Amino acid sequence: MTDRSGTGRPGGRPGPAARPGQGRGTPQAGRSRSPQPARRIAYEVIAAVRESDAYANLLLPVKLERAKLPPADAALATELTYGTLRMQGYYDRVIALAAGRSVERIDAPLLDVLRLGSHQLLSMRVAPHAAVDEAVAQAASVGSRSGAGFVNGVLRTIGRTEPAVWRERVLAEARSADERLAVEHSHPEWVVRAFRQSLAADGREGDLEELLAADNAAPKVTLVALPGVGDDAGPDGEPTEYSPYGYRLSGGDPTRVHSVAAGSSRVQDEGSQLAALALVGARPIEAGERWLDLCAGPGGKAALLAAEARAGGAEFVANELVPARAQLVRTALAAVDPSIQVTELDGRAVGEAEPEAYDRILLDAPCTGLGALRRRPEARWRKQPKDVPELTNLQSELLDSALRALRPGGVLAYVTCSPHLAETRAVLETAVRRGGGRVRRLDARAALHGTRTPLPAGDSDTVQLWPHRHGTDAMFISLVTKVVE
Repeated sequence: MTDRSGTGRPGGRPGPAARPGQGRGTPQAGRSRSPQPARRIAYEVIAAVRESDAYANLLLPVKLERAKLPPADAALATELTYGTLRMQGYYDRVIALAAGRSVERIDAPLLDVLRLGSHQLLSMRVAPHAAVDEAVAQAASVGSRSGAGFVNGVLRTIGRTEPAVWRERVLAEARSADERLAVEHSHPEWVVRAFRQSLAADGREGDLEELLAADNAAPKVTLVALPGVGDDAGPDGEPTEYSPYGYRLSGGDPTRVHSVAAGSSRVQDEGSQLAALALVGARPIEAGERWLDLCAGPGGKAALLAAEARAGGAEFVANELVPARAQLVRTALAAVDPSIQVTELDGRAVGEAEPEAYDRILLDAPCTGLGALRRRPEARWRKQPKDVPELTNLQSELLDSALRALRPGGVLAYVTCSPHLAETRAVLETAVRRGGGRVRRLDARAALHGTRTPLPAGDSDTVQLWPHRHGTDAMFISLVTKVVE
């Protein structure tokens, strides 16, 4: 029978942290104080991710704002949250060795506490006694005294051994090269295989380990200065390498940047900016064109496209099926033009409802999100291989609908925040083949001629961005047109 108490043994020889009485009766285990605020917030976010599929990048800023933490404590909470989520897979291997049992046999709340403590002991410059004491207080606040004793024992076992030695022990258990990379860089093995295949298609299979490492490096905050919006020349930051509207902040809270508060700039990864700008740069804008962002939520690319459409005399429409996300789109567009129409239609039906109605369409398709793991680290644990076929079917249906809504001679950008070949090249190639000669691919790389720095040359007419090469999310960008008969 599986033990879920976090203290009892499921049978067999006890692990070093599971021996009766270990950690019990110590001052740490008996302490009933509250955890330090930064650690409490980190735990609450991590628990919400596990319990209700919350998004850490959305929930954490809200909690930090409500708590009014000093900058140093806010930075600690951020590092604890994202660092723990990124390296969760690796920490689970260490915890299992230290506890003498699989993590599936540990109560979920206590496992969250152990992961937080492991991050501090193995990856941060936190004094071991402070990390353990805080974890014990956290365990007591979410479980029982016996659970706090269990946490105390496991983390003291981890803290007695150097991180490099734990790494050797964990990697020694790997049975293949892909499993070794998956464990070391804390990615599911199926994601490692998918990345290997995607890089190989780009002729860069040797980049795999560099890509995995880049996923675990905290990205800097990137802003887009919406063209023609507000009086600001741009945020006070370093210009990004490619997007003419991109700026990178050295640190601090982006909501306190004047242009962000005023709405003339917003947080947006440079890869997302390039996805929108490829559609803009595919050909000169003619006044009177109609543009559509088919899956616009939460509105970042829509805001940039709307600003460009307004500058060129084009009409812009945004569509988002989910009402809450549609409201986010309206908020994002308000700084450009609050009168912009935002519809709430199923994107798969738009082509039939509005056949050949638009000159330019952006389809930023729902996907696994594997290209944004450095910003949304929990996504690597949330998605499974079985999710890919369902998503690719949806992507194909949306692309077919978008092509029906595209006017002859118009341009469509098919974009995903995933480099998975099934979600990128396969979907695109299938749509072109089904088009029977009416759908022709365009050179997306050439469409980005207006970048500050030219993108590195490639053999494909599509653009696959990479965190380790371009400093962006791993966006896939492609362009097609409908041939005029």
